[in-house]
Amino acid sequence: MKRGVTSVLVALGLLVSLIVGCGGESAESLFETAQFEERQTNVAHARKLYQRIILEHPGSEWAKKAMVRLEQLDRPHTSP
Repeated sequence: MKRGVTSVLVALGLLVSLIVGCGGESAESLFETAQFEERQTNVAHARKLYQRIILEHPGSEWAKKAMVRLEQLDRPHTSP
């Protein structure tokens, strides 16, 4: 009986490690994807990705860059 409990605990530990290890993308990866989305004229999705960077990686350089990019996207465009 004790061996079965140990096996279950080990399996549970491995499962938790996989879930935690696979969760969340890096801020850099999210930023690159947001820039790609902008180039594809999918600005709405890019905004969501920039906001996600700010929420998931606060205080990082990528969060600062994301804030700047959101501010730039909020500025009205002027035609020459």
